[in-house]
Amino acid sequence: MTAPAHDDKHVSWRGRSEQADAERTSAELDDAEAIKELRSRSRRLLGSMMRPHKRSIAALVLILLGQNVATMTAPILVMYGIDHGIPAITDRDDYSVMIAVAVAFAAAAALEYVCMRLYIVQSAKVGNAMLYALRNRVFWKFQRLSVAFHERFTSGRVTARQSSDMESIRELTENGVDDLVLAAMNVVTIAVVMLVIEPLLAVVSLLTFPLMLLLGKWFSRVSAIAYRKARETVALLIVYFVESMGGVRAVQAYRREDRDREIFGRLNYDNRFAQAKGHQQNAIMAGGMRGIGHLATVVVLLFGGWQIMLGNTEIGVLAAFLLYMKRFFDPLNELVQFYNVLQSATAALEKLSGVMDEKIEVAEPENPKRIESPRGELRFENVRFHYREDQVVLPGLDLHVPGGQTVALVGATGAGKTTIAKLVSRFYDPRGGTVRLDGVDLRDLSESDLREGVVMITQENFLFNGTIAENIELGRPGATRDQIVEAARVVGADEFIEELPDGYDTHVRKRGGRLSAGQRQLVVFARAFLADPRVLILDEATSSLDIPSERLVQRALRTILADRTAIIIAHRLSTVEIADRVLVLESGRIIEDGPPESLIDSGGQYAELHRQWEDSLV
Repeated sequence: MTAPAHDDKHVSWRGRSEQADAERTSAELDDAEAIKELRSRSRRLLGSMMRPHKRSIAALVLILLGQNVATMTAPILVMYGIDHGIPAITDRDDYSVMIAVAVAFAAAAALEYVCMRLYIVQSAKVGNAMLYALRNRVFWKFQRLSVAFHERFTSGRVTARQSSDMESIRELTENGVDDLVLAAMNVVTIAVVMLVIEPLLAVVSLLTFPLMLLLGKWFSRVSAIAYRKARETVALLIVYFVESMGGVRAVQAYRREDRDREIFGRLNYDNRFAQAKGHQQNAIMAGGMRGIGHLATVVVLLFGGWQIMLGNTEIGVLAAFLLYMKRFFDPLNELVQFYNVLQSATAALEKLSGVMDEKIEVAEPENPKRIESPRGELRFENVRFHYREDQVVLPGLDLHVPGGQTVALVGATGAGKTTIAKLVSRFYDPRGGTVRLDGVDLRDLSESDLREGVVMITQENFLFNGTIAENIELGRPGATRDQIVEAARVVGADEFIEELPDGYDTHVRKRGGRLSAGQRQLVVFARAFLADPRVLILDEATSSLDIPSERLVQRALRTILADRTAIIIAHRLSTVEIADRVLVLESGRIIEDGPPESLIDSGGQYAELHRQWEDSLV
């Protein structure tokens, strides 16, 4: 197959995507120390998954041990039947030995059946419990990680961690562990039993063991790299699919379908190539193991036959050895198939362990403080912040916002307006200095107290799947229907809600697609009003609205901003005019500060912005 044409933009997309991923790159994986650290991290995660189920896992091992004993008994019974049962019948017409062998064979078969059934049922319970706990842990971890993490770790990679990686681990817990443990038991047990029965024949049969070790060592090395590559490529596929479908409107609007198909085709080809390479290695391993097994069987058959001719051993012993040889090599061949699952699950564990080990940058305080007298007062004390070391956003901001004051932040893009809002919401912590709410450092407030005291509304006006009432109730979980309706009435949202087919029980559909932009914003305002925070942040909350919708929202704004501290970020100065105070920012510094009317009269930068805005309305 010819690979799709190479595309520079595709390469740059992959470069950005891989850089954004908080995982090791394949280049780093070539480094022995990186591989060692990855494996150690994965083992820690696996150990933490298994620890709560130690007793159940121990019981499963005992069940497998019982199954192993039953399985290993059969060749010995065959040997005894051939060497003692048949001569007893032919020489003395005595069937008791063969009857005893048959009864023992039936008992062994029954034990094997019971153990196998018990193991399948119990292992499924343990595996599902482990996977259930891991899914929850990964989800909770993603929720606790900061906005900074999610801004660099794409939604597609989040989806990959909870979908394909979890599926790989599920396959391991459901289909692989019993093969691994049982095969290990079989190999050890068979080796011991053969040495006890006939040491010389056992030594001959195990002469091929070094060949298996060499083949296994080679396969372990090359398959680990191949399966990591396969996991990387399938993760990139999921990432690009999720992001392309998430931005499907932009894709269609800018006619990027052909380019997206080309990029997806290249990623799909990379995944196919990686998978094919893994299967080729698997074929070599499986064929090699089977060939070595046949070679060992031939050697045992020839040497055993020679020993029988010399009178040094019996036919039953050779028959038992041949059965044991089959039971020795068949599990090894199954292990080759299991190794595919193991490598895939190992790669998945490495990625998930990377998420679980990710440092929580905005951490919950160990001993949170309470705000004694809530009033919504904000203070920035020499606050320094940067997203990148070489790009300082706030070089040292000092700012005091008294409780109940509405402050508007204006300035060019990159001046630091949204950064200030994110620091107040504690989506980030400052690199230096302190942000205080009512005299308490935000880093000392519990998450619940902070979210109760500070609410941020953005231009996205995000609504969740559910009804209008459920979306408003998010502001105060457990609120009554009367409280929800009152919040909607206060901000002026009740008029359009009552006109909807099911009123407050109308389903808003995905991202609130059933409502207009203005209606979605009013629902978000109702949610904020119900939350009743001391500090409300509006980050371009009206930028996506048309003029009629903006006027409707402006009336709601005056209501929800009353008697609370507010920070408004807006390019539309119609929103800024309701502020008590305007701060003009430039390169993270306040260059103008005062009531909007006085700044207009001063003839400074805000006055020029105001003049340009008025001209745009003509």
